[in-house]
Amino acid sequence: MNCSKNARRLLNVVLRSYKYERRFASTDPKANAGYCMENVRKYDYENFLATLLLKNSVQSTITIRAFNVEISRISQITSDDKIAAMRLKFWDEAIDKIYDKNTVKVPDHPVVNEVHLLTQRQKLTKQFFKRLIACRNRPRNQGFLTMKQLEEYAEASVSNVYYLSLEASGLKNVHADHACSHLGKAQGIVNMLRSIPQLTRGQGLPIPQEVLMKHGVSQERVIRATKDDKGVEECIFEVATLAHQHLEKARKLVDSLPKEAKPFLLPGVAVQRYLDRLRLVNFELTHQTLMRRDAMLPAWLYWNRLKGTF
Repeated sequence: MNCSKNARRLLNVVLRSYKYERRFASTDPKANAGYCMENVRKYDYENFLATLLLKNSVQSTITIRAFNVEISRISQITSDDKIAAMRLKFWDEAIDKIYDKNTVKVPDHPVVNEVHLLTQRQKLTKQFFKRLIACRNRPRNQGFLTMKQLEEYAEASVSNVYYLSLEASGLKNVHADHACSHLGKAQGIVNMLRSIPQLTRGQGLPIPQEVLMKHGVSQERVIRATKDDKGVEECIFEVATLAHQHLEKARKLVDSLPKEAKPFLLPGVAVQRYLDRLRLVNFELTHQTLMRRDAMLPAWLYWNRLKGTF
């Protein structure tokens, strides 16, 4: 009986937390599309800039990125693992309903509505959405034991966005998928490095335990971020190097990619620029130059778009 009451209480909390989003839900596609566009601009700015340079796939990619924004932010705005799991369950069930041919109506949420419209226009792999959700279903204090685990999480949380974006544009190419796999790993690892200065109490450190032990560094030392801590710098350097290696593997495939697929990998420009800035400040994650937006990124994205590189 108590379990049932607790479950209902958690469900009510989750439903109330979506009250704001439901205010924006509408049968008007323009309203839902606008909500998605604004959320990606606000919470995923660098990918937003890169997406604007796609020719005919801006809205479909924005929709997919808006979906990813919604599920990725759950751990940031929810301190209770049970509530976070309930919110993820909402999205998991929404995807099931979207792909159920017998569904009359999907949950009234602007992102759900847009994803539903997109799947009606294009054949998208349901499993890619499921993987994006499943990888987020982990305790907030859970870190990684090995670099391999870090890579697997990076691919699950980022590469699947690229796979869906390519599918939504009608692109099917094994070399493009391979490049997106490596780029997703690179970007996912960089995302986790960039998250460290914003970690709140109870959140796990994304630096793998094997790296910390190798350099004799505790999690507290990384979070404390003392200037000129050589051990911490070595840990960050090792993780950043792994990201750079995956980015280079993706770039080596550029000549094998269809011309139409190359713009989808433009976020690699932002990854490279962050890694360059990180190196220039001796891998100090909290350095002020890393904490503000890259003012030159729009120009570099446009230049690489013209060259067909990333």
